[in-house]
Amino acid sequence: MALEDICSFNDTPVYHKWSSASAFEGTASSFHMTDYYSIGSRRPKTCETTCDVPLHFFIPALPNSAPFDRRHSSPFSPADHSVTVHRPFPLSHGTTTLGFAFQGGVIAAADTRASAGGLVACPAVHKVTPIHSHLVVTSSGSGADCMLWERILTREIRLYQLRHRQRLSIRGTAKLLSFMLHPFKGTDVCVALTLCGWDKEVGGTGCAKRSQDSSSLTGNSSSAAVSRQDVTAAVCSASPNSGPKVIYVCSDGARLQGDIISVGSGSPYAYGVLDRGLRWNLSKEEAISLAREAVFRATHRDAYSGNSVDLFHITAQGWKQRQREDLKEEYYRDMERKAKIVEERKRVTEVKAPK
Repeated sequence: MALEDICSFNDTPVYHKWSSASAFEGTASSFHMTDYYSIGSRRPKTCETTCDVPLHFFIPALPNSAPFDRRHSSPFSPADHSVTVHRPFPLSHGTTTLGFAFQGGVIAAADTRASAGGLVACPAVHKVTPIHSHLVVTSSGSGADCMLWERILTREIRLYQLRHRQRLSIRGTAKLLSFMLHPFKGTDVCVALTLCGWDKEVGGTGCAKRSQDSSSLTGNSSSAAVSRQDVTAAVCSASPNSGPKVIYVCSDGARLQGDIISVGSGSPYAYGVLDRGLRWNLSKEEAISLAREAVFRATHRDAYSGNSVDLFHITAQGWKQRQREDLKEEYYRDMERKAKIVEERKRVTEVKAPK
C-alpha cells in the first residue's frame, strides 16, 4: 500500500518476516469451503514461525455450490467465477458529452439528464467529474458503472501520487484505466469516459537550465541571445507530454486521443456544431459559447439528452467550473439570434428593392 511505502514499512524486518515466502515452506496450507448457511466459528490453525498467520481460510460458498476440492478445477477459474444474470428489462443509454482542446486549454461539457429508457430518471445529474486539480472526466453509459470506475480511478491516481511524489500524467491515467477495463470486455459493463486535462512537464526547470548552459557557450552577443531564446522556446513548447489532452477510454479497453471527442446518443449533432466552429485560436469566451451551443443543438434533437449544461475549463492552473446553465436560456438566445437575422434580411431587401 501507499502508506507502507511512505512510512518505509517495507524496509523493516517485520515486513520481510511477514511477506517472506520461505516462512510457508513445509506447511500444508489449504482452503476449506464451509456450508452456505454455516460459515463456521472454528479457530483456524496457525504457525508459530509466521507470526500466527492463519494457514486455513474459511471461504463462504455460493448457493448450491459443491465443496472445494484441490484435485478438481478451481471454482474461481475465469470460466466459472461469474454467473450471467438476465436483466428484467433492456438498458437504454442516452447522453451528450464533449471535450475539445484549443489554444486556451480544454473545454469539457455535458448535459444533465439521466434517462432510463423513455423515462427521465433525473434532470440534474453530474456527468463531468473532477478527478484531481488538472483532470476532469465526462461519463456516458451506465450510471452505476461510470460512478464506480470514476471512484476507482480517483483512488488509483491518489495512491500513485502518494507512492511516487508526483501526479500521474493524463496519458498514463488513460492507459491505466484502459488496462483496468479490458478484462470486462464482452460483459454488461458499459463505461465510456473522456479524460480532459492539462499535463505539466515533469522536471520543467530543464528548459531554464538548458537556456543558462547555452548562454555560457554562445557568449553575450545580442544575436546569440535571440537565437538562444528561439531554440529554448521551440524545445520547451514542442514537448508532446505537456499541454492540453483529450483522451477517450471505453469499457472494452479502447483508448483514443484527439483534439475533439464527443460521446453519447447526441454526439452526431454535437459534432456537426463543433466541426463547423472549432478553431485552435478560439478565445475563452468563443470556446465556451461553442461548447454550450453544441450541447444545446444535441439536446434539441436527442430525446435522451437535455435539461441543463455543465461546463469545465481546464488550463495549466487547474480546472474551473462555470455555473450550471438551463438550456432553455440558450434556446431563448437562439430565438433572438434568428429574429435579428430575419430583421437584417428584411432591411437589406427593402434597401435593394426598387422604388
